[in-house]
Amino acid sequence: MKVNRRNFIKLSAVSGLFVAGASQTKPMLNAFTKNTEAAAKNEPQGEWIASTCQGCTAWCAVQVYRINGRATKVRGNPNAKANHGHSCVRSHLALQQVYDPDRVKQPMKRTNPKKGRDEDPGFIPISWEEAMDIIADKIMDLRKRNETHKFSVWRGRYTALNGILYGNMPKIIGTPNNVSHSSICAETEKHGRYYTEAYWGYADYDHENAFYELMWGADPIASNRQVPHTASLFGKLKDQAKIAVVDPRLSTTAAKADEWLPVIPGEDGALAIAIAHVLLTEELWYKPFVGDFKDGVNRFVAGRTVNEEDFEEIQTYGLVKWWNIALKDATPEWAAERSGIPAEQIYRVARDFGRAAPRAISFMSPGSNMVVRGGYTAQAMAALNGLVGSADNVGGVICGGESCPVNSFPDFEKYIDSIAANGNSMPRADFGGRKLEMPAMNAGNSGGIKPTNTIADSILNEDPYSLEVVMSYWTNFNYSNQGTDRWDEALAKLPFMVHMTLNPAEQTHFADIVLPVPHHMFERLSAVRGSNGNLYRHCHIQNEIIESPFDVRIDETEVPWMLGEALERKGFSNLIDYFRNEFVDPETGKKPTNGKEFNEIATKIYTQPLWDPTIEKQGDVINGWEEYKKIGTWNSIPYRFRQKWNGNWGTETGQFEFYSETLKKALEAHAERHNVNVDKVMEATNYTARGELAFVPHYEPAYRVGDENEYPLIFSDHRSKLNREARSANTSWYQEFKDADPGDEAWDDVAKINPIDAKKLGIENGDMIKITSATGSITVKAKLWEGTRPGVVTKCYGQGHWAYGHIASLDRKKQIARGGNNNTILAPVHEALSGSGARHGGQSRIKIEKV
Repeated sequence: MKVNRRNFIKLSAVSGLFVAGASQTKPMLNAFTKNTEAAAKNEPQGEWIASTCQGCTAWCAVQVYRINGRATKVRGNPNAKANHGHSCVRSHLALQQVYDPDRVKQPMKRTNPKKGRDEDPGFIPISWEEAMDIIADKIMDLRKRNETHKFSVWRGRYTALNGILYGNMPKIIGTPNNVSHSSICAETEKHGRYYTEAYWGYADYDHENAFYELMWGADPIASNRQVPHTASLFGKLKDQAKIAVVDPRLSTTAAKADEWLPVIPGEDGALAIAIAHVLLTEELWYKPFVGDFKDGVNRFVAGRTVNEEDFEEIQTYGLVKWWNIALKDATPEWAAERSGIPAEQIYRVARDFGRAAPRAISFMSPGSNMVVRGGYTAQAMAALNGLVGSADNVGGVICGGESCPVNSFPDFEKYIDSIAANGNSMPRADFGGRKLEMPAMNAGNSGGIKPTNTIADSILNEDPYSLEVVMSYWTNFNYSNQGTDRWDEALAKLPFMVHMTLNPAEQTHFADIVLPVPHHMFERLSAVRGSNGNLYRHCHIQNEIIESPFDVRIDETEVPWMLGEALERKGFSNLIDYFRNEFVDPETGKKPTNGKEFNEIATKIYTQPLWDPTIEKQGDVINGWEEYKKIGTWNSIPYRFRQKWNGNWGTETGQFEFYSETLKKALEAHAERHNVNVDKVMEATNYTARGELAFVPHYEPAYRVGDENEYPLIFSDHRSKLNREARSANTSWYQEFKDADPGDEAWDDVAKINPIDAKKLGIENGDMIKITSATGSITVKAKLWEGTRPGVVTKCYGQGHWAYGHIASLDRKKQIARGGNNNTILAPVHEALSGSGARHGGQSRIKIEKV
């Protein structure tokens, strides 16, 4: 009998009756008797200790229950206002992660010089001291050759202390090559907000006061960000508001929505532009925010241009230009042909959205705009908030937030010697900014983003040089980047890599040194400063709740400290001198003498403005460091709306921009850097826009890899409510409850196919199928499911590990994966304006065959 949830309840009931009948004098459960010591004393067995869950980018404050030194359960921190004192399922999965028997338990070094997926690394245990000496020798060799720029630090999940390992240490050693995972996460949605209202970051949403929410690929009660916040208010939201979800898959949120719009992947932009068209032609824009025609007569008529002088704007800039350039012909009928959504539904959603103004939210997520031509789609979704006046308004979208004051780490400039200065001046290894086809503009700056996935190409092509020494933490780049095979090739070519990781992952297989690190939620002290949620800014603490059963060191502080000591022994003391001399305990005035002390002092320095009652701030009053650790979080005052109104938007014009002078300036600067015009930039980045169209939100046809005749279906990737950023697949809870994701199956990895398509292909439910794209192929089980639109195959990301542990893979020794990794078949393409990896929007066409 398979033990599923229903059978588990049955078995529990049966076994409970059997035990009660077999032993009447000694009940199994204390709760059922008064004659026990526990019941008599009524004392708690353990204590709740504050920490932070980093299972997604919401970074929710939690509390962990510790009994006899062991973490036993998790709940939301009742002091945290951003997540209403709640947590989601991801935080509970962490309990199985921290006690995972497959974790890396001690430092190891590679004995097989050959690298490749088919090569046994031959790892053997070593001491921390030996590991640091080996790494220090590699760095010193680069210094002797005056090639410190060939050193690189790769960052995955991080805390507030990342400024030490990822930020300052590379500069003191002398390299510009600190590369984060960020560009494979969500940069395109930030692009959309920045070029309308000059905010590069994640948005907050006033769900409590909204009357309509239009969710673009968002599934906020299951995945994406702010799940506890949204789930806490979702019942109220359903009572007072309408919800429309644009998604080719029937997600958890879509199943509960008033409208489901199963869009053709990558064609969301057509919908967004058509909705804007309806808002204008039917006079549904929010006039107190946008403005009106001077004579009060609406001149927005389909197909007709409008004189800019006839309209007087209030908080916005360029509405009529936008209409004339991109909107006037974008009717719902036009959009229906491109998006696959009926025109009548587009009209209905647009009208309902407009009538709810200004309490109408256009809620975008990576799924809708992390596509090759998604930058302008993101702008269109952001621009809708401007049209209905919900930008920085009650019941709307908050881009920014109140202050959460923290300190920077001490200045390190005087510790940069001439060798390091030369290395820091070298061009970066990634393509951001230095390639015409990769503007990667963070907040308008060419090359402000470091596109992670281009590092593989840099290594393979030695462009502009070959990286030689890499320290990488909480990463798994040959699993989490599109085009996994090329990452395997790149890592095999890399001369020396240190992998700091919880589990031996796919990337670990190519490492020369493997270092065990603590689980962020249970085994280390740090701070985590999250983005705003529920109108609050916050900074949480991570306490060392348990003593790790393994020989771990904290990646962001203890490892740099030990490396600094090793470098000092070899004649380079700048790094350890910086740590010893500049980091001073703000309470005691003491300086660190070891890595543990350094970690605590760094955390105290960063968070001092929050827990020091003598420092003025607007938010919680906390009386000292120890109280802060106990409470576990600091909350700002709730956001005060309309701070950006009346010329404070931060854009080039000071207004909310429909015609983006801010984007125009950024694109022209990148074009000038490469001695071309903006049209050439558009051509190089795979965009179709030319001329003025490049400066307004507009429709771009979906870009797909693979010929339609050979690859007739579109592949659509999505996320699980159980994914701790693809790190939870080695937990039995993840596998057992995988069917909590609509359409998925427990202990399996399925590709969801509409029955209409399956019938044409002769595929039945449960058949094993091979999915092939122009990039690669995977073998998984077919699941016939009406929740995906015809022509589209949807599959959840998170399975397909050939490493990571005995649960994540079917056979770790033989490298047999449980299912398939979506990134194996996704092409390594980008949304180039933001530098974001384009993993969504049906970027790859596929074909399917039974096996």
